Amino acid sequence: MSNNTPTNTTTPRRLVVLDMAGTTVADGGLVERAFERAAARLGVEPGTPDHAAKLQYVRDTMGESKISVFRHLFGTEELARRANSAFEEAYAELVDGGLVEPLPGARDAIVELRAQGHTVVLTTGFARVTQDAILDALGWRDLADLTLCPADAGGRGRPYPDMVLTAFLRTGAVAGVHEVVVAGDTAYDMLSGVRAGAGTVAGVLTGAHGREELERNGATHVLASVAQLPGLLTRESS
Repeated sequence: MSNNTPTNTTTPRRLVVLDMAGTTVADGGLVERAFERAAARLGVEPGTPDHAAKLQYVRDTMGESKISVFRHLFGTEELARRANSAFEEAYAELVDGGLVEPLPGARDAIVELRAQGHTVVLTTGFARVTQDAILDALGWRDLADLTLCPADAGGRGRPYPDMVLTAFLRTGAVAGVHEVVVAGDTAYDMLSGVRAGAGTVAGVLTGAHGREELERNGATHVLASVAQLPGLLTRESS
């Protein structure tokens, strides 16, 4: 895509970085179910205070890189990697079982954004193998211009800005970070957008966190769903 300033001033090109689970993809509790399977493999008994505390931490940190979550929960790198591998395996099994679907209007929104001349990047806190399984299950392999996971950004996922900045550098779609749009359903999505210097940081109410938490962590806009994003960008450019 050209780096030149677009001649169509009514719809300037933007780089749109979208989260997946909870933003464009219906989570349906898959993260929690996969965590419970993974925790059981590491000896965390369901119904115990330890299990409840760990599950609550998973809920509180939705959007964060999963390996980072497991490092916090299990203390050592070895245990974190074992837990992460078990989680990815369990999540993939759930995806293969047909328990993943796009959120209403998400696919059409991505198609519309690209038709408007924007570059769209899908990001996730999952490992690449899980991200690819979701994309394959949805038939989304060619839907976006680029897909990124934490490993593609040097290993650091949200709330760090690395995936947003990697999208900016790899696509070369816009001249400055102020032309980047970040959209997601969690506080961590908002923080990553703010820290990357994105001009628009849009929270959506289809996932983990509500309006107050999204705004407290830097949302410039809060939308009912990602389906409203093309309209927002059109209004911003008018």
